[in-house]
Amino acid sequence: MARKNRNPAERVGQITADSYDNFMARVGMGQPNQHSASTYRANFTSRNRMEIEWAYRSSWIIGSAVDSVADDMTRKGIRITSEIDPKARGVLESLFDELELWDRLNDIIKWSRLYGGAVGLIMVEGQAPFTPLRTETIGQGKFRGVLPLDRWMINPVLTRRIKEIGKDLGKPEFYDVVTTATGIPAWRVHHSRLIRFDGVTLPYQQAMTENEWGMSVVERIWDRLTAFDSATMGAAQLIYKAHLRTYKVDNLRGLIAMGGAGLDKLIKQINIIRQFQSNEGLTLMDAKDEFATHTYSFAGLDDILSQFAEQISGAVGIPLVRMFGQSPKGFSTGDADLANYYDNISTQQERRLRQPLRKLLEVMHRSEFGAPLPEDFTFEFNPLWQMSDVDRSTVAVNTVNAITSAVDAGLMTLKAGMTDLRETSDVTGIGASITDEDIEDAEDEAPPAPGEPDNPKPEQTGGDPLSNQPTQDSASGGRHRKWSLRWFK
Repeated sequence: MARKNRNPAERVGQITADSYDNFMARVGMGQPNQHSASTYRANFTSRNRMEIEWAYRSSWIIGSAVDSVADDMTRKGIRITSEIDPKARGVLESLFDELELWDRLNDIIKWSRLYGGAVGLIMVEGQAPFTPLRTETIGQGKFRGVLPLDRWMINPVLTRRIKEIGKDLGKPEFYDVVTTATGIPAWRVHHSRLIRFDGVTLPYQQAMTENEWGMSVVERIWDRLTAFDSATMGAAQLIYKAHLRTYKVDNLRGLIAMGGAGLDKLIKQINIIRQFQSNEGLTLMDAKDEFATHTYSFAGLDDILSQFAEQISGAVGIPLVRMFGQSPKGFSTGDADLANYYDNISTQQERRLRQPLRKLLEVMHRSEFGAPLPEDFTFEFNPLWQMSDVDRSTVAVNTVNAITSAVDAGLMTLKAGMTDLRETSDVTGIGASITDEDIEDAEDEAPPAPGEPDNPKPEQTGGDPLSNQPTQDSASGGRHRKWSLRWFK
């Protein structure tokens, strides 16, 4: 016998869910309402190469979404922070310009964001591309740069996998260059000779559907982009209807039906009205005719477009001031938005660009000097954030004063102080001219304190004119002048 007191969900065969649900009001997921019909479906835009390319060429929003991050990741370059020979540092830096490596890296990142994946082929003259890259076999001056190849120009060989335990375990061992790529031979390239970038990384099952590449950044913003473009074009179409004029003619339908001379006279009358209807003219019409104007209001359209723009900006992680060139509103200066965006760029540089650059620098060093990079070789990405002249001068004064005080107090050596000052020169603008020779020539001993054994108290100059005793300023000024002058020598 069935139970009499069943709850409403059981009576209608509803399955309870772990979420808010109101059967009587038909509110919540699983209830017969429009919201319950909502779902998500993959549009697989990344697979439609032609559509993505058309959008990239015709939509400045997609162009900005793809290009901005790549441009900012490669805009300021790097600075070598390890102590290597200054001439070697100069050679490596000039090689980046000579082989246009930053431009090539920029292209690789762009095409990875647009198509979902791209690689850079490290070109070494005299070596077969299908062999593993061994830096110790690179000849003098044999490095020829990096060749960008997007995912549609090169295919991973999915039947050959890396079996060695490490960060590349399970990834394709070889890649085949597509023969239709104009000007590039149909090479099979070993993975060690490639620098690979994925667009939006995908979980395993989804990556398999993309031939083990990532996803285009365009795919996530496609619905928001079409909504923004539709709203923009709709607003543009309204301009044509912003000012409408209507003219009522008695028995107009009959005149049109009869045609002939009556209709011709009506058209002639309308043309005369149009001719004389100006700022200084008059509207001529029959006593029974009526003339009226209608103006359309655009109030609220700007807010709607701004909301769509903010959604696109949030989807790609680029602030409005950078992506749309839109000035901040209200009390915001946009500095906080740019600071957060630059922090995100710095994170992507560390996660995605550091290892490829380290690999390139190793190849470049072998090619130019025939030796590996030093074990303690390090580099840093130059910051994107640029301080104002006032802020820079304030930081410079505070930094110099702090280092000078530490040297004078014996807390650090002059050599250490000069090293720290040069390391902060990219921020302060002071100390960039200090060379390694200057640092080597500086004493590596702590400054002697006055009155120590074997270090007589320095001769004081000046003092009180009555007692002939040194004043407090003159007593401390001798040693301060000594070390400060040596510092800025």
